[in-house]
Amino acid sequence: MSGPTKPTGFALITGASNGIGLELSHLMAQRGHDLLLVARSADRLATLAGGLQQEHGVTVRHLALDLAVPGAASTLHSYCQKEGLPVSILVNNAGYGDYKLVAKADARVLADMLQLNVVALTELSCLFAHDFKRQGYGRIGNIGSTSAFQPCPGFASYGASKGYVMQFTEALHAELRGSGVSATVINPGFTDTGFNARADMVGHSMTKGAAEAKDVAQAVYHAMMAGEMNRVVGFVNKLWAQSTLFAASRHLLVRVAQWRLRDRSAPKASSAAW
Repeated sequence: MSGPTKPTGFALITGASNGIGLELSHLMAQRGHDLLLVARSADRLATLAGGLQQEHGVTVRHLALDLAVPGAASTLHSYCQKEGLPVSILVNNAGYGDYKLVAKADARVLADMLQLNVVALTELSCLFAHDFKRQGYGRIGNIGSTSAFQPCPGFASYGASKGYVMQFTEALHAELRGSGVSATVINPGFTDTGFNARADMVGHSMTKGAAEAKDVAQAVYHAMMAGEMNRVVGFVNKLWAQSTLFAASRHLLVRVAQWRLRDRSAPKASSAAW
């Protein structure tokens, strides 16, 4: 009896050096996928790639690249073409948030965040969707968030960016139907990753009881490979996402979201600004 068939093509994972991307890299290497890992840190990527190759016997390539820089998505796609890397799976995992009121935020930080969360994700999805349709197979996994389901005071730009990711991916999923290619948006809630530090939310009450990155990576992999359109990770998150669809008042929905995002572990004086 022959063994399991090795997956064909490379899986390209952005934001691969930390959190969900890191756990997904381990999971996919365990399942025999050759990998192209992308993140900003060359040293961390090199260490990760070497370890995965040695442990699992797969081919692991890596590229240090900041996808928040305009044009970086095209650079990454061109790199794959020049290196002759047959990518068949794309995971747009790289992204970050900024937990501040818009009036107190740094406009440059928000612009860079939107370049990464929205523009780079869209460009990569477009470029690789062309390739995948031509070859007759492909999987696109875009990491969303439960913040996509309602306006998020205090997280306004991040929530809006994930709302875009969800609607864009669902539409792309419909466009690709019957082609052998699928696009899946996976919406986790707060997850124990470096995201919380980058967003300035370490110790925030919402991060307590956060999901494990390993568990979210499992959900990402299975939803994407099954060709699902949209998966919300976690039972409570599913209930919340469903409830937002039937909200009788947008004003009430915004107020509830605002209440949920307040840091109830902080002194009342600091939370009053919300």
